[in-house]
Order: sequence, then C-alpha cells, then structure tokens
Amino acid sequence: MTTLPELSGKVALITGASRGIGYGVAEALIARGDRVCITGRNEDSLKEAVEALGADRVIGVAGKAHDEAHQAVAVERTMEAFGRVDYLVNNAGTNPVFGPIADLDLNVARKVFETNVVSALGFAQRTWHAWQKDNGGAIVNIASLAGISASPFIGAYGMSKAAMVNLTLQLAHEFAPKVRVNSIAPAVVKTKFAQALYEGREEEVIAAYPLGRLGVPSDIGGAAAFLTSQQSDWITGQTLVIDGGIFLNAGVG
Repeated sequence: MTTLPELSGKVALITGASRGIGYGVAEALIARGDRVCITGRNEDSLKEAVEALGADRVIGVAGKAHDEAHQAVAVERTMEAFGRVDYLVNNAGTNPVFGPIADLDLNVARKVFETNVVSALGFAQRTWHAWQKDNGGAIVNIASLAGISASPFIGAYGMSKAAMVNLTLQLAHEFAPKVRVNSIAPAVVKTKFAQALYEGREEEVIAAYPLGRLGVPSDIGGAAAFLTSQQSDWITGQTLVIDGGIFLNAGVG
C-alpha cells in the first residue's frame, strides 16, 4: 500500500482536473500533502479521478468552467469541505477549432475566450474574496507556448492564452502582496486535449524538441507545485515556459 504524506494544511482548487495537465497538477499537490478540489465537465470522469487520487483528500465538483454558478459552487464546496482555499490553478480550457484565423467563426472565438480567460478571472475573483484576500495564497494560470508565439491553425486558442498571460500580470499587480500570481506556458503535452497536435506523427513532432520528447502532465504538475510553494515566495507576475527546448528553434539562421 502507498503511504500518503502528512497533510500540509494547505488546500488547492484545480479546474479542469479530471484528466491531463489538471490531473497531473492534482497528483503533485496531493503528493506533498495538500487537500484538493478538482472540477470537470463530466461527472463520471470526475468521480473516477477523485477515487484514483484519494477520496479522503480530494473532492470533485462537476460543471462547466465558464458557468458562474458552477464557479460559485466549486469555491463554496471547497470552503465547506476544507475550510480554506490557499491555491487556485486555472487549467480548464477548450480548443474546438483547427484552421486559419481568416476563416474563424467569431462565435467560436467568443466561446474560447469565455472558457479559457473569463472563467479564470471568475475563479480568481471568487477565491480572492472567499479566502485569499485575508489569508494569502497563490494562483497559477495554465497558459500555453501558443500564447507567446504565433500558433498556426490554433489561433483562437493562442489569442486566449496570450490574454491569460496578461491576466496573470493584472492579477499579480492587484493581488500583491497577499497573493502571488504566475502562469505556466507549456509546449505540447501528451494529453487527450492535445492529441491532434501529435497523433500519427509523434516522432516527427518530437524531432523539433531539443530534449527529445513531448511533455507529460507531471512536468507541469511539478512546476505548479513549485509555484505554489515557499520556494517561490519572491516570484510573481511571471510566465514559466516549459517546452522541452523547442523555443530555442525560434531564432534566425
């Protein structure tokens, strides 16, 4: 049997965490002793994730990230279950379209921004008022390498993640000194969400990465654990690029 670490006394709310990057972040925080509330759209998947992570330390709240009622319930349930919410990890996101931005349906663009950016602001506002304003804490926004470089065929997603980077700056400035706010910008991580970016041509995609592999959820989980730890107490308003070195290929020549 695996022995869980002693409770840290800290609590995290992680959105979009029934699988993929969010699940990897939850694993990392639980491994150091945190208790966690995870959210996700699919109730069955969420229940499975809670059981796998450990129902004695994890609760799940199903709903759509952009739904303000869901945001309120998620924060309320976290406070009811654990009495605090020290950390917020905004991971929930969507990318329903693949193609040139010249032909982008503007209603789709609105949906992407509503889910990827406005929902993150909503969760940040609610955790701030529920706990962090008086007690401190940290927020980690999961952005993307697509948000700090051109991202052909996923332009709406890239624009939303660029907005997430700026949201990080705004929140970091306004919430200081009580709350530190940083973001993580991953390149391609092997998840179902990103599957279309490498499926059927993984070796070809990997060839562009100096470190010789794609990311995995634990890579991002470790970074989120760092950014919500005392070791990062003098870091705020930053975007940590985790890309296997692929940005090194952006130079001229």
